[in-house]
Amino acid sequence: MRKYIGEIGLTITAIIWGSGFVASAVALEYYTPYQLMAGRFLIGALILCLIFNQKLKGIKKKTLIKGAILGSFLYAAFALQTVGLQFTTPSKNAFLTAINVVIVPFIGFLIYKRKINVFELGGAMLAILGVAILSLQLSFEINLGDFLTVCCAFAFAFHIFYTSKFVEDEDPVLLTLVQMTVAAVIAFIVVFSKGETTFSFEPAGLYPLVYLGIFSTTVAFLLQTIAQKFISETKAAIILSTEAFWGMAFSVVILSEVLTLRMGIGAVLILCAIILSETKFSFLMVRKRKFE
Repeated sequence: MRKYIGEIGLTITAIIWGSGFVASAVALEYYTPYQLMAGRFLIGALILCLIFNQKLKGIKKKTLIKGAILGSFLYAAFALQTVGLQFTTPSKNAFLTAINVVIVPFIGFLIYKRKINVFELGGAMLAILGVAILSLQLSFEINLGDFLTVCCAFAFAFHIFYTSKFVEDEDPVLLTLVQMTVAAVIAFIVVFSKGETTFSFEPAGLYPLVYLGIFSTTVAFLLQTIAQKFISETKAAIILSTEAFWGMAFSVVILSEVLTLRMGIGAVLILCAIILSETKFSFLMVRKRKFE
């Protein structure tokens, strides 16, 4: 039963994150990208502080430092993703963000000299090919939105990598709370420095902002943490990678975006890269042994 709780929880998380691409696209009609970041992280930080305020009493300095590092990566990732969404489509934004999964092993290789096996290398090459097919025009140029979203994928990769390192000896709830607070502080510093102090309170813009703050920022991150207690990391990565599919599905259904053949081929290649690098197709070997 615990296995299914984990799978259901992570699937809901992926759906929430996928829908967040559309919510961001709608909210950007009323807010600047920097206002959107400030709003969603403030909502997330306030909710987490209200729910887990008792945990703050015993918080340590090292937890604050690690949370601040994660919060900085988190803000950079979401800012690049949101700004990139202004210049590209929600489905391309979703799929390009998903390549962060195959970037993570290379961070370990370059910084900590960890070996990369042939499956991870193959996954990286598939991802590069998928990005090229999905993003490059006939002139072989990448538009600004695609470039910013790829940068966002790198920021998310660093966030994922160091979250994995820090959570080994830290309370995941406190790490989440601190990083949300730090991200909110950075976001408001940017907003005030740019003079974007006039906020819209129109319901059409406020509703998607609140949705992003409550569900995509607060609920999704907590749900992911809880669900991963009941499921393996490999299967969790595969389920969460479907976020890209949900992002495309919501943009096609809600925003009436046209799904092209090239977009489909690029998306499939990127998804195959994610599955290859994370599972090494070990599930095929297990199935083969069952039939022998």
